[in-house]
Amino acid sequence: MMTDFDRQYSRLGTASVKWDSIRETYGKDDLIPLWVADMDFMAPRPVIKALQDYTEKGIFGYSVFPDSLYDAIIDWEQTRYDYPLKKEEILFSPGVVPSIGVAIQAYTAPGDTVLIHDPVYHPFANMVKANGRVVSASPLLEQNGHFEMDLADMEARIKAENIKLFILCNPHNPGGRVWLREELLAVGRLCQKYGVTVVADEIHQDLVFAPHRHVSFHTVAPDFADFSIILTAATKTFNLAGIKNSMAYIKNAELRRTFHQVQEMTEQATISTFGLIGTEAAYRYGEPWLTELLAYLAENSRFTHDFLTEKLPRVTMMLPEGTYLAWLDFSQLGLTDAQLQKRLVEEAGVVLNAGTIFGKQGNGHMRLNLACPKETLTAGLERIAAVFG
Repeated sequence: MMTDFDRQYSRLGTASVKWDSIRETYGKDDLIPLWVADMDFMAPRPVIKALQDYTEKGIFGYSVFPDSLYDAIIDWEQTRYDYPLKKEEILFSPGVVPSIGVAIQAYTAPGDTVLIHDPVYHPFANMVKANGRVVSASPLLEQNGHFEMDLADMEARIKAENIKLFILCNPHNPGGRVWLREELLAVGRLCQKYGVTVVADEIHQDLVFAPHRHVSFHTVAPDFADFSIILTAATKTFNLAGIKNSMAYIKNAELRRTFHQVQEMTEQATISTFGLIGTEAAYRYGEPWLTELLAYLAENSRFTHDFLTEKLPRVTMMLPEGTYLAWLDFSQLGLTDAQLQKRLVEEAGVVLNAGTIFGKQGNGHMRLNLACPKETLTAGLERIAAVFG
């Protein structure tokens, strides 16, 4: 299989959030979208064929969860991550963010405090607040060119604020950090010591660049599954966000029962048939496509880093170990966040995600999506350099 990731596809007029919401948001049509975290690449051909085969039948009734889907998930996790799963340990959800909402309702009470990192994927804080809980954001430390956890700060917060739940992002969005086993062991033992339940968002698990390797939180130590759950999906890996399916891996029977009880109360376990079919096809037949994708993304990442170093040295990039997202530091330009955003949109004609949505540590930063044809990426970078160089 040889996928042409350089091919340009027009996504305008397809109800794409990434492309079609630009006019409504910014009032312009000629902006290059390097923001919303989906890819401008066609999904794997076997997945497309599986969905086409289903639609050709022309009957779209209710679906069960087939054993073949469970088998595909179990095989994928075991083969790639040495992570053993049983069928009963897998629950389905329309998405990881809805699952975070379920977990917050299942494992905390209104008014409880939930620990997250700063910066981190912004729906974490949004879901905590929307469910009447309190956010405690522990700043990540930027050291050795990447983020590291401040365990002392986390422990102080856990003790002082009686924290009940910690939401972990691994690999980390927006910084692209792939946490090491020893780092996960340390934070896991900390949470275990104080009775903090861990929700590990591992949706970027497959998007990791060698020599880095994803380590699922459940595999760090034999007892970590006693106080944690894993959230993941095939949708981020294979550019299938629109099919709406994700998985929660919950080995502890009591955690699983409580999670599923909230799902039943809110009908959060009903999945589109397209989500079931697409997930199974992706895990069964998508690995060759993924191998090619990772090589392409790694090259886009290196290209972006080298471009900025040469043409825009005052803008620095945290080289991602995983994900297809680049964390850019514009703080040396001396602009406010509003000024930076305004100049990127109105002068450079490029849309990035504002760093401030990811937390206070995002001041002066922007998140750039690398998952597009190199021609699109190059055009966007050249526009930025023309304005800020």
